[in-house]
Amino acid sequence: MATLVNIFGRFGQAQAPQPAAGPALDGNTRIRPFANEDIYFFVKRIDNSSVIRAADPAAERASWRMVGTAAAAAAFLIAVLIPKAYGVLDGYKIQALRQEQRNLVGERAALELEEAHLMSPERMAVLAKEQKFVDPSGDSIVYLPNGQRDSEVAVVSEQSK
Repeated sequence: MATLVNIFGRFGQAQAPQPAAGPALDGNTRIRPFANEDIYFFVKRIDNSSVIRAADPAAERASWRMVGTAAAAAAFLIAVLIPKAYGVLDGYKIQALRQEQRNLVGERAALELEEAHLMSPERMAVLAKEQKFVDPSGDSIVYLPNGQRDSEVAVVSEQSK
C-alpha cells in the first residue's frame, strides 16, 4: 500500500509509483516457474484382477453379528417409539373430534333456533289463515278416557254410527 510520502516524495513533487519487486522471470516466459517442476512422477499400472481375496471366517461372522445387532437395535427403537407415535396420532384425532363436536353443537343450536322460529304461535296463526284452518266447535271434540288408546276409540266410534 502506498503512502503519500512515497507518491509525492519529500518536497511534494509527484512521482510515478514504482512496481513492487516480484520473483525473477525467465527470459522466454512471462510467468514464473512452477514449484517442483523438475520432479518426474512415473505411474505404473497395477492389475489386481487375478488376485483373489483370502476368506476370513471371523470377518464374515463379525459382519453378520453387526447386521443382527443393527436390526435388533432398530426393532427396539421402533418398539420404544411406537406408543409415542400412537399417542400423537390419537391427540390429533381427539382435537379433530372436539372440533367436529363444536361444529355439530353450533349446527344444532342453529337448527333449534330455526325450529323455534318455524313453530312459533305467530307463524302457526299465519299458516292457519293461509290454509283456511278453523278452530273446531266444542261438540266435535272427543276426550279419551284414561287408559284407552286412539285405535280403541276409533273402533268404538265407527261401530256406533
